Order: sequence, then C-alpha cells, then structure tokens
Amino acid sequence: ESEGTFEYVNYRRGANDLHAMVQQFRREKPVIIAIIGHSKGGNLVLLYASKYNDIHTVVNISGRFHLVKGIESRLGKDFFQRIKQDGCIEVKNGRGKFKYRVTEESLMDRLTTDTHAACLMIHQNCRSKV
Repeated sequence: ESEGTFEYVNYRRGANDLHAMVQQFRREKPVIIAIIGHSKGGNLVLLYASKYNDIHTVVNISGRFHLVKGIESRLGKDFFQRIKQDGCIEVKNGRGKFKYRVTEESLMDRLTTDTHAACLMIHQNCRSKV
C-alpha cells in the first residue's frame, strides 16, 4: 500500500516518473526489452515513448484513447462548474468513503492530453502494441 496521495491524472508527470524508473533499471540491468502499461499506465507508456524515444517496444493495454470521455460519469454532469466554484471535487466510493481529489490543474491535464498527437510522435523504429 502506497503512502502517497492518488492523483486523478497528471499524465505528463507520470511519463517523467516512468523515465526516472527506466533510468534506474538501466543502471542496474541495462537491457529493457519493452515497457507495458495498463489503463492509465497504458497512456503513460505512449506518452513516454513519444517524449523519450529510448524504448523499442511499448505495450498499451486498455489505455483510454479519448481522455475526455468518461469524465462526466465519474465526476457528475456539472463537474467543470463545480471545480471552478469549489477548487476541487472529492470523489467518493459507493459507501461514501473518500477515494481521491480532482483539482482544476489535474482535470486540465487530462483534458489537454492528446493521445493521438503523442502516438504520431512515437519514433517509427518503436513498435507500439495497442
């Protein structure tokens, strides 16, 4: 169990964190065959490959292509107005227990992350499995 705070999004920071992990693994064992991500991690590996160009194979398992979709079902119909008014939205599970907080910054990160543009920037020598 992590002691950190779960963030709703922040894909760019996640790709940078993944880069730090790859660098650390390379110091210990220099051969990395591929990086694989599931769900949000699937998006992170695509963003990583588009930015760093140092992995030959990335695998995206069930990463969301259109990041705008699904927000309303999680945050409610008036999510943008509420986040502007309150500064954040606290998402709770079915029992009313706090799950995570969505800030305006994290929401805008998701809304402005263009998975299609990132995929077009992945070097042609990198095999991408989706």
